[in-house]
Amino acid sequence: MEKAFLRRTHRILGGHPWVFSNELTKSPKGYEPGSLVRVYDTRNTFLGIGYINPNSLIAIRLLSRRDEPVDADFFRNRIMAALRYRQDLGLASDSFRVVNSEGDFLPGLIIDKYADTASVQFLTFGMERQKETVLGLVDEMLAPAHIVVRNDSSARLLEGLPLHKEVVKGSAASMPVITEGALRLGVDVFSGQKTGFFLDQRENRLAFSRYVNGGDGLDLFSYSGAWALQAAARGAQVSCVDSSEAALALSASNAEMNGLSGRIRPVKDDVFTFLKNEFDAGMLYDFIVLDPPAFVKSSAKLREGLKGYREINGGALRLVKPGGLLATSSCSYHVDRGAFLDTLHRAARDAGRSPRVLEVRSQARDHPVLLEVPETEYLTCVFLKM
Repeated sequence: MEKAFLRRTHRILGGHPWVFSNELTKSPKGYEPGSLVRVYDTRNTFLGIGYINPNSLIAIRLLSRRDEPVDADFFRNRIMAALRYRQDLGLASDSFRVVNSEGDFLPGLIIDKYADTASVQFLTFGMERQKETVLGLVDEMLAPAHIVVRNDSSARLLEGLPLHKEVVKGSAASMPVITEGALRLGVDVFSGQKTGFFLDQRENRLAFSRYVNGGDGLDLFSYSGAWALQAAARGAQVSCVDSSEAALALSASNAEMNGLSGRIRPVKDDVFTFLKNEFDAGMLYDFIVLDPPAFVKSSAKLREGLKGYREINGGALRLVKPGGLLATSSCSYHVDRGAFLDTLHRAARDAGRSPRVLEVRSQARDHPVLLEVPETEYLTCVFLKM
């Protein structure tokens, strides 16, 4: 195993697993992408073992701070620890995030369990090189009927990896059906967004539904309709607005599965356009859910993205009745909680509203956050009442 030496160690010594290329004593260009390296400071003090990618801004991601073999047993122990963490918190159910990358000390690896199906992502070159080991352990430890590899995340492009999807066990011909509260929901593990479903919002959806007592609502960027269906189960009528025909078909299928088709209305439209047209028509709603994709995918796009969040939240706030509710989210770690709340304040001022903050929430507990790695907290979800 080769060595790598750091001239800057404050990040690593502070508990963060990332080493940027400019923190190394020399260019990483001579290293094989994804290979394991022992990391030292300039005094030859051992700091840990990680994998290196000379073509990435994040040159090294640490796997261990001990000098130990990084083999099948290493990954087995890490996955077992992740499972125990969820079991100790009472999170184990038919569906949950098994491994959440850095949050479970396995940077670059995502494993989601959807009933009898495992959906796996290898986001980095170093984790890609462990693919066969990890897939073998997923089969051994979770015993799923189906395993799907969703290597179609754009994060792989930053690592110099190709995008692709594959079924490595079983079939993706039918969707697994998971439970969320009292609902049953189909998950499109092969063609759906992310790994098929947004498990990170599960606890937020259930929490928000407790504020809903009938009424008319909107689920904007609705995808599979999970937010809408939780509200519909509380007696509401909800319009699901999405630009994707496939997403609207999935939400309609999920509504039918739960006997809620009469309470769900699919609307194919661009959300920005829809909000403007509804305002021009004088429409008002008892509640709105706004769960957009990440508007800020890099720090260079922060200003532009915050402008987008301000605009779309202002548009939603204008459509909420007095006494009504807004659940709104940002899912980019580049937008911290304070920045998002400030953006909502500006959006409310634009809309001429003075909402109260009911709750400020984060991602579900099966997406753990590390204090020393602020990037692991990427989701902010805010409940507002007019």
